[in-house]
This record gives sequence, C-alpha cells and structure tokens, in this order.
Amino acid sequence: MTAVTAQHALTQAHANGVARLDAQWLLLHALGRPSQDRGWLLAHDDLVLTDAQIRVYDGLLQRRAQGEPLAYLVGSKEFFGLTLQVDARVLVPRPDTETLVYWAVEVLGTIAIAEGDTLDLLDLGTGSGAVALALAHELLAQGRSVRTVAVDASQDALTVASANAAVLGLAVKFIHSDWLAHVAGRFHLIVSNPPYVAAADPHLAALQHEPTSALTSGPDGLNDLRVIISQAPAHLHHGGWLLLEHGYDQAAAVRDLLAHAGFVELDTRLDLAGITRCSGGQWLGLPDSANSEIIASS
Repeated sequence: MTAVTAQHALTQAHANGVARLDAQWLLLHALGRPSQDRGWLLAHDDLVLTDAQIRVYDGLLQRRAQGEPLAYLVGSKEFFGLTLQVDARVLVPRPDTETLVYWAVEVLGTIAIAEGDTLDLLDLGTGSGAVALALAHELLAQGRSVRTVAVDASQDALTVASANAAVLGLAVKFIHSDWLAHVAGRFHLIVSNPPYVAAADPHLAALQHEPTSALTSGPDGLNDLRVIISQAPAHLHHGGWLLLEHGYDQAAAVRDLLAHAGFVELDTRLDLAGITRCSGGQWLGLPDSANSEIIASS
C-alpha cells in the first residue's frame, strides 16, 4: 500500500473541492493537533499518516463536503479572541456578530456608575455564549465590575455556554427562559443576536446542519425582534441601551420598532463587509405596557 503523506492528503482534498484552509484544519484535527499548528503542518508535509488517521480524515472530508460546518467538525470556533467549544446544539458564532460586541463595549464605556456599583449586562439568546463571554472577558480586562446574565430558551445551548464559561473562567449567570419571561431586574445594556431569518428564505438550505430554531423567526424574520423590543423597556435602567443584530435588509424595520417602543438615539452599525448588521437605541422613559402590547402584536 502506497504511503500517504500529509502533503498528498491535502492535495487530494483540494482536488476534490475542499478549500485549502478547511483541509488543513481538518487534517490537524485528525492528527490531534490544534488548529494553530498550520505552520507545523507545512513544515512536516512529508509526515506519513497512519491508517487510522486516514480514516478519520476521510470521514471529516466527507462530512465537510456535505455542508457540515467546519466548527462542528473540529469542535471549536474562534470569536473575539476566545476559543469556544461548539457543536450542533448551537449556531456557529459568526465574525459579523463581533460588530455587536464592539458596539456594546463602546456603549458600556459611556455608562457612568457609582463607585462600588456594577454594570449589569444581559445577553438574550446566548447560544454558545459567544457575545456574553466576549463582553465579560473584555470588561474584566478593562478592570470594570460587571454582572453578566445570559439567557436561552434551549437547555442544550445553555449546557454548551456554561461549559465555555467554565473553561474560560468567566463568571456568567445562565437562565433558561423564553426571552425575558423569567428574567428579573434591570440592566444597563441588553444585547441580542436573535433568530431573524424569514421562514421561507432560500439561504436556509445552506444552513441545514445548524438548529433551525436559532435561525428563523416568522414570515418576515422579525417575530423575535418584536418580542425583545416590546419586553426590553421593563428590564432597562434609565439611560440603558438595547443593541440587536439583524438581517442585511432589516435595519429600517428594526429602527421603526425601536422608535415605536419609545427608544431614542437610534443608530445602525455596519459589519466589516459594509452590511447593516446591528441596530439599537437608548431607553430614557418608563416601561409602557400599552406600547409594548402594540409592538408585540404588530
């Protein structure tokens, strides 16, 4: 039997349509080495693979060819400088969502609290914990006192997020809740990357391996955003902020919902590709149950 070297395995994978970087990461995973070892792999391209390593690698390549996310195959994903463990119980964290984190850090930097007090932060629909953990890590690095709460309706997702928090050594309180239904208290900032894909969106076909419940939200993709915007005022400190990720064509609709609910200082932020990715506003009023009911039913 002809020996299979690392270089031969990578060349064959690329010839079969697997992206070069994906092939390298999968081979490193099959070899039991971290994804950061690409330099090592290139320097050891004459390494002869064992039969067991070839079987593992071929299996990973087949799953990748069928559209399974690379992060699920290797079991982790980098987000805002953190390595998060992910699997099919949660969405794969996207680089676009870092836009939400950067904006949140900026907003939190403008909030003044009394000495000895704590910034209160809430992440709705936390999934793998990406946003909550990124913010908790960043604020800890800044030396700021923060109480971070993360919510998800999926107990499976909370299991993943809790494990990530434990590995990273970050203190986050996790709550099993349908949005704010079981959340008490008020926060200086509420952030969310909720489902926002329309139920009939053709792009869903390419996302078949990820949990549909974390992707779709009604005919126009705005159902969950409506609920969050309607519930948030009752859970925000005066002067607090609500920041939301949304679809590329939903910024105007989300700003309208925010304005209707009484939010001010409305703004939208672009991701690195120049796409409208997040919208948000500041809450300066008191909770208005009547207005909330209007938004929730619109």
